[in-house]
Amino acid sequence: MEVRQFEDRDIEQAREIWNEVVRDGVAFPQLEELDRESGLEFFHSQSFTGVCEEKEELLGLYILHPNNVGRCGHICNASYAVASKARGRGVGETLVRHCLEKAKELGFRIMQFNAVVSSNAPALKLYAKLGFTQLGTIPGGFLMKDGHYQDIIIHYKKL
Repeated sequence: MEVRQFEDRDIEQAREIWNEVVRDGVAFPQLEELDRESGLEFFHSQSFTGVCEEKEELLGLYILHPNNVGRCGHICNASYAVASKARGRGVGETLVRHCLEKAKELGFRIMQFNAVVSSNAPALKLYAKLGFTQLGTIPGGFLMKDGHYQDIIIHYKKL
């Protein structure tokens, strides 16, 4: 399993993994799926898009970008998507660890997650393991696919 920078040749696998998480409707705020053109634009517009692959098959990916601008531009944000068939194999941890190193390399000082859904137990467990601090909860901050609202938890970690 290796993480590398996204390339155009990855678009079909990358957008399928991303769109799977969007369709699940329990972790990403996006409602619209990416097509080839919007996917290329989206992944290339990030500070960095990393893909995790094994034997030329993408298992997951992440996007890394500033969380804010100007005097808060040293704070970054990221999102992670793991293919359902690859979950439970350490792909998420591999992606987050790579992302934290890449964020430092790009000059960011803090990683902040704005909206970790409180029912996303694997993510919460991983972020605790990696030393993230929970800052607080926004009650009903995430609209689940089934129409109910779930709390979101803000996290941060100094890089």
